[in-house]
Amino acid sequence: MANKVFKTLDEQIEILNDKGLTIEDITYAKNVILRENYFFLMGYRHLFMNPENRKKFLPNATFNELYSLFSFDRQLRNIIFKNILIIENNCKSIFSYVLSSRHGYVESDYLKPDNYNYSSEKSKQVNDLLRKMKRQIRVNGSQHDATKHYISNYGFIPLWVVVKVLSFGITSELFTIMKKDDQQAIATEFNVSVENMLAFLPVLSNYRNLCAHEDILFEHRTQKVIPNNRYHKDLDIPFIDHEYIYGKGDLFAVVLIFKYLLSKDDFKMFMNEVSYEISRLEGKLSSIKIDPVLDRMGFPKNYDELTNLD
Repeated sequence: MANKVFKTLDEQIEILNDKGLTIEDITYAKNVILRENYFFLMGYRHLFMNPENRKKFLPNATFNELYSLFSFDRQLRNIIFKNILIIENNCKSIFSYVLSSRHGYVESDYLKPDNYNYSSEKSKQVNDLLRKMKRQIRVNGSQHDATKHYISNYGFIPLWVVVKVLSFGITSELFTIMKKDDQQAIATEFNVSVENMLAFLPVLSNYRNLCAHEDILFEHRTQKVIPNNRYHKDLDIPFIDHEYIYGKGDLFAVVLIFKYLLSKDDFKMFMNEVSYEISRLEGKLSSIKIDPVLDRMGFPKNYDELTNLD
């Protein structure tokens, strides 16, 4: 097995030239590679590779196009992330309100296994998750002004404050161990089914982590998929082998989740921002069309019709 060795900027440019990539401004390209990292930038090369020779770029593919897709994904990641944070905050607020009003708000109440679905199938998960919550309270509780205030003045941290230090992963898993009546009460606040909430939250948690670590977003796929819903049908998304080809475990699935969980105004603003970035990228592409990008994103060509659907 050949060892990877350090390559200078000039050598990295030479590699791209040898692969057939057109570099309009070498000084600019070197600066981009230095700031953004050759390895990360090349993660976006696949749409620009020649299908007849995957080691070569398409004729007329340019460095600027490659960097434009990289930059598009960064902007898209920022848009997705900020809207996931809105939903995360909504979930934490509603979860804590429902559980506090039904079971109590001090640690001895909301960390009591009997207040959750402590069945034989769920008991291990309940114990494990409550242990994770205790650890996050212990580790992070002294690092936030709100939690420090309650510990100093009251000797406990109420659940509506604890959620501040819980990760979204733990928060989403918390929903899975709740009693059915509690799940239903929360799902009703979002005007969705419990089934949808159980499917939506892990997908959002997965994409949240991806955004936070600045991984490639636009073509990401999750193992979990969301249930079929009326928007798949309303947008006339192709149904092949008993499955919709878009909007299941791809980025468009996140868009569909946003359609359900964001307010109408927030969703409209989100769609406007996404449409702007797609249009902006389209204007910078020359060797490929925008359609392959949308396909990788799981976006149907008529994705923007979703904004006006009820």
